[in-house]
Amino acid sequence: MKNSVIIKSFPSGIVLHLDDEIPFDDLLSDIAEKFRESSGFFKDAKMALSIRGRSLSETEEKRIVAVISENSQLNIVCLVGGEGDLTDFAFVKAIRQAEHMLESAKDNEGQFYRGTLKNGQVLETESSIVILGDVYPGATIISARDIIVLGGLYGKAHAGGNGGPGHYVAALEMSPERLKIGDFKYKSRDKKAKWPIKPKVQPKIAYIKDEMVVVDSLTKDILSELPV
Repeated sequence: MKNSVIIKSFPSGIVLHLDDEIPFDDLLSDIAEKFRESSGFFKDAKMALSIRGRSLSETEEKRIVAVISENSQLNIVCLVGGEGDLTDFAFVKAIRQAEHMLESAKDNEGQFYRGTLKNGQVLETESSIVILGDVYPGATIISARDIIVLGGLYGKAHAGGNGGPGHYVAALEMSPERLKIGDFKYKSRDKKAKWPIKPKVQPKIAYIKDEMVVVDSLTKDILSELPV
């Protein structure tokens, strides 16, 4: 295995340094072995994960997380992107943001969907919905109430179909093809390229303000002000 996989652990997160030359399937085997060996150390800890040293596609990142889950009891809550040194505070913040988004749906009679929505898939519900995964371009979520994506929103989302006030769309990575809340459509001023390859923890929330959809950084203050 040599140094193809190096694990740097923090109390609330893991930085995974990967070799950028060996075949990916061989790398997965090495990751599996590393986490089997470390399973007694990590136990069932709740962690954020940052992957460094190798350029990966979205699919490859998901396969790595799956291998970690299969070979340990770790609960990987979210992926942390970006460059530079990470501190445990960054991991704690990422986990809190993900958990806060979950908590916001608890009192709203919401439901959960675990998995990725791919091109052509449509998920429609009369209640609030929490997506534990990504929403790919070409996929659509329709909710009569609120939408929370614990991953990347790159497809289409329509919340507030019941016509009530205070509904919103929140995501760890907000880059939708189309976004609508009630009768109001979001019009982005940015010309963006295709959806990003590496997810970054940049939680955003879209809501109605002055009869238009605005997108802001997700904070407790904003959620507390919504008339939900």
